[in-house]
Amino acid sequence: MNTTAATRVNPFVKNKKTTNWEKWGWIYMRVSGVLLVVLIFGHLFTNLVLGDGIHGIDFGFVGGKLAHPFWQVWDVLMLWLALIHGSNGMRTIVNDYVSNKQLATVLKYAIYAAAALLILLGTLVVFTFDPCPAGADPELLSKICFVS
Repeated sequence: MNTTAATRVNPFVKNKKTTNWEKWGWIYMRVSGVLLVVLIFGHLFTNLVLGDGIHGIDFGFVGGKLAHPFWQVWDVLMLWLALIHGSNGMRTIVNDYVSNKQLATVLKYAIYAAAALLILLGTLVVFTFDPCPAGADPELLSKICFVS
C-alpha cells in the first residue's frame, strides 16, 4: 500500500476539526422545540386551568407567581428558549431566501441584536419585578404583599 496515497487529503471532504454550526442549530431546534412544548403547556395549564382561569389573571396573580424562584426560572427558561429558537428560525429563513450576501449579513445581525435585547430586558423584568410596589391599589396586589 502506498502511504502517500493513503495520507493524501481529499479536497471534497470537509475538515473534520471544524464545528458544524448548522448541524448544532438543527439539533437545538428539535430539542428546544420539545422543551418549549412542555414549558408552554405547563404555563397555559397553570395560568388557565388551575384556579379561576382567565378571569383570575391580574397584576396580583402575576406578582404572586413571579415572587417564587421556581416560576422565575420557568419563565426565563421559556423566554430564552423561545427567543433563541425563533431567531435561529429567522436566521435559517434569511440563509434560504436572501441572496445578497451583504443584506443577509445585516439582517442576521439585526436578528441577533433584537434577540439579545429582548432576552436581556425580559430576564431583567423577571428577576427585578416587584410584586408589592409602593402606592399600588391594594385590590390589585397579591396576597403575599399582606403577609407579615
